[in-house]
Amino acid sequence: MIYLDNSATTKPCASAVIAANEAMCKAWGNPSSLHRLGVEAESIINETRSKIADTLGCREDEIFFTGSGTEANNMAIIGAAESLKRRGNKIVTTSVEHPSVLNTCKHLEENGFEVTYIKPQSDGHVLASDILNAVDNKTVLVTVMLVNNETGCIFPVREVAEGLKEMRSMALLHTDCVQAFGKMEIDVTELGVDLLTASGHKIHGPKGIGFLYKRKGLNNIKPVIHGGGQEKGLRSGTESVPLIAALGGAVDELKITASLKAMKELHAYAVERLSSLDGVVINTPDRDILPYIINISVIGYRSETLLHFLEQQDIFVSSGSACAKGKGSYVLTEMGLSADHTDSALRISFSKNNTFEDIDKLCEALKTAQSTLRRKQGH
Repeated sequence: MIYLDNSATTKPCASAVIAANEAMCKAWGNPSSLHRLGVEAESIINETRSKIADTLGCREDEIFFTGSGTEANNMAIIGAAESLKRRGNKIVTTSVEHPSVLNTCKHLEENGFEVTYIKPQSDGHVLASDILNAVDNKTVLVTVMLVNNETGCIFPVREVAEGLKEMRSMALLHTDCVQAFGKMEIDVTELGVDLLTASGHKIHGPKGIGFLYKRKGLNNIKPVIHGGGQEKGLRSGTESVPLIAALGGAVDELKITASLKAMKELHAYAVERLSSLDGVVINTPDRDILPYIINISVIGYRSETLLHFLEQQDIFVSSGSACAKGKGSYVLTEMGLSADHTDSALRISFSKNNTFEDIDKLCEALKTAQSTLRRKQGH
């Protein structure tokens, strides 16, 4: 099997699986309980919190566990907007954010907020100046992803942070870091963000666990989930110790610098091989990208048809964001690409488990597909 859909999810690593199993079998107490079983469970949570904090260069008490990256995005965006609405009602974001950001912003629009959506350039990048020009004295939140999940473009979060500071804006800055965490070096202080969100299953951890970084001193975030006051009242609900333990196991296996170097080499090889195929267009730009993602179009062939043909060869890719469930890519559409490009787009995404041989086999399968499958009408 050749798995090239790692931006959708990754195979859990051995450390994550072992940690989850041990937590379920040995540390199964409620972490809020005061007896020994509860203390053991709580210590696992605190240990993982510490590991994440070390990775991000922040304090342990700035990390809050959630049930997913989506929940973390909802907590950050709704929590910030609702707590600051007396100051203003404007949010600035991009039109190519993940659905968990875009749909949360649409929810807030329906509840009286004004949202400005900044379009990307034709290469998929977003200009910091476009974002900052949309910020005014009513703006309470700017939310910009660090890495786009379909193109791999790195967005100018640090430049936006610096611009907001120069403008003396009261707006908080949130970044959806789901595609970037564990894959590139991130220091939250250097990045300049107030809120950052990430997910476990994109870094060989389990599904069902994510986290929110909330800058120390930032107290005006209203909770979205109410209950027993876990996670310092920000996210009530008994913490899932096995999933948190597994996330810690995945963080243990991160080798960010070495993996990034290997991915650059794999990405360059893949671009070279794919570009040599007739009718294949590379949609991912050649600058300011995270090399874990390549977006291509195989002109004349529908994405879904290609995806299932490759699946029959035991090769797994996607046609875009997994959350889009097969719909055409709004990201490529926002970039201004034609229907021919968007209808035939494939996202290829790597992990530490992929090899040059995987790329060779993918290219051979694409050539076979082009000679076997029926082209779309008009081609």
